[in-house]
Amino acid sequence: MTNEIIFAGFGGQGVILAGKILALAGMSDGKFVSHIPSYGAAMRGGTANCSVIVSDEEIASPVIEKPDVVVALNKPSMTKFEQWLKPGGLLIYNKSLIDIEPKRKDIRSLALDCNKIAEETNNPRGANMVVLGCMAKVIPGMVSSIKPFEYALDEAISARNKKFNPINIATIEEAFKKDYEIYE
Repeated sequence: MTNEIIFAGFGGQGVILAGKILALAGMSDGKFVSHIPSYGAAMRGGTANCSVIVSDEEIASPVIEKPDVVVALNKPSMTKFEQWLKPGGLLIYNKSLIDIEPKRKDIRSLALDCNKIAEETNNPRGANMVVLGCMAKVIPGMVSSIKPFEYALDEAISARNKKFNPINIATIEEAFKKDYEIYE
């Protein structure tokens, strides 16, 4: 099992953090991982992205040319990264902010109402946590359970922000409980 994933969104949506948390969760679950953030002009509202690989085998290269999964939290990210997906790959996109359908017909897609689910858990900035819970549910073998995310949050979050870890875990758990429809 190897999953090559691109997370993308506006700076401030937590895509870099989501990638780091997924990598740490995979590592705590005994997987081999790679995480490469790309900041660019993201801190000024541009598109931020990161590459994450989670694998049962050693990773030869951290470079992702054709990802298995693209997570797009905003429209510019979907427009840019949908074309990168390998045929049969999965596009998870934030239908709270993206009002278009995927263009490609050779991929699978999941329209995830990230912002709505985050608000339902009283975590309005938790769209990135919703994505992690969804991915844990729909991507077999990526992580064994929600438990590795607790470790990952504890490692990834600074001391002054650890007070948000319980709500972030609750958001991941709520997203994990939901049923999702993947369109072929």
